Amino acid sequence: MAEEGTAPGYGESTAWLAGQPGAARALRAAVVKPVHAYLLVGPPGTGKLGAAKDFAAMLVCPSGGAPAGGGDGCESCRRVAEGLHPDVVVFEREGASLTIEQAREVSRLAARSPLEAARSVVVLPDLHLAREAAPALLKTFEEPSGSVVFIAMADFVPPELVTIASRCVRVEFRPVGEAELIAVLVREGSSPERAKAAARLAGGRIDRARLLAGDPGADQRFRAWAAVPGRLDGSGATIARLADELVELLKQSAEPLVARQEAELAALAGASAAALGNVPARLAQGATRQGARELEERHKREQRRQRTDELRAGLAALVGAYRDQVASGMLSPEKAARAVALVDQLSADLAYNPGELLALQALLVGLESVAST
Repeated sequence: MAEEGTAPGYGESTAWLAGQPGAARALRAAVVKPVHAYLLVGPPGTGKLGAAKDFAAMLVCPSGGAPAGGGDGCESCRRVAEGLHPDVVVFEREGASLTIEQAREVSRLAARSPLEAARSVVVLPDLHLAREAAPALLKTFEEPSGSVVFIAMADFVPPELVTIASRCVRVEFRPVGEAELIAVLVREGSSPERAKAAARLAGGRIDRARLLAGDPGADQRFRAWAAVPGRLDGSGATIARLADELVELLKQSAEPLVARQEAELAALAGASAAALGNVPARLAQGATRQGARELEERHKREQRRQRTDELRAGLAALVGAYRDQVASGMLSPEKAARAVALVDQLSADLAYNPGELLALQALLVGLESVAST
């Protein structure tokens, strides 16, 4: 549930803040005299989590995140990046939303005194999914410990969380333009052609763009989604087959992420062996297993998010296909509007983790009904 924070870099050049100059300026300025709570608000995949971890590293750094020597930061920054700093905690929810019990755990973590730094930091992703837990969180945000800084993130602020949001300094994140995404990907080693294709499919999301840049099958998958309206033929067997194919595409989309995660696990094993070389074997094995378990839990969360992102992107391709049919005269605007409404409803429902296969089957049945009336 709670994991030691990691921060991928720090300072002005951090790649996690690519395409977010306003947010970068706000967070760098806040390091000088931080307040007790910040709320990073913007669409998923725009770099909020990476920026929050980066900001946390700067907040606990003795020099405020300024580079020390070799450009990798001081020891404090390196330990935050490695997930070893005791005063930075990233609190990951369990389940589809933050529960009241989990909110109480957040309060307990916030009450801890810092062990090394001048302050402690609690990073809280997905605040927009804490609706039922809002009353339990409000008191913590209103009366925080003097040494804690909250960094919360939300895709949007629902009415139930307006009061909590009002207790925070709000930092806005925006979708990143295609030109900016292409520039970032090329700078990070992608070919211009691959960068352009990934940026086109990323929907303004820097994390998706990076993943898609290493995924040569992405174009073919989204063409398959766009072909769905033309394949519906009134047959239940076709609907079942299409739903199975789309779920299989979701599985295939995770392959680049899984490959990266396997490399991370291997790197962790090597780093643990080097760091624990002088530790008794039994203790070293226990520490290694604990680190591996924590990393595997993070990987599971990443895979769930990736599949949701991929499904949402596929649905966007499906919407584009219906709009193309209207433009070509193949479908009336009224029917297209009904079809798009069904797709949009499923996209909205993804926040509640519906079963993929059943949800897609129900969607295809609805789209078939629209086409046949």
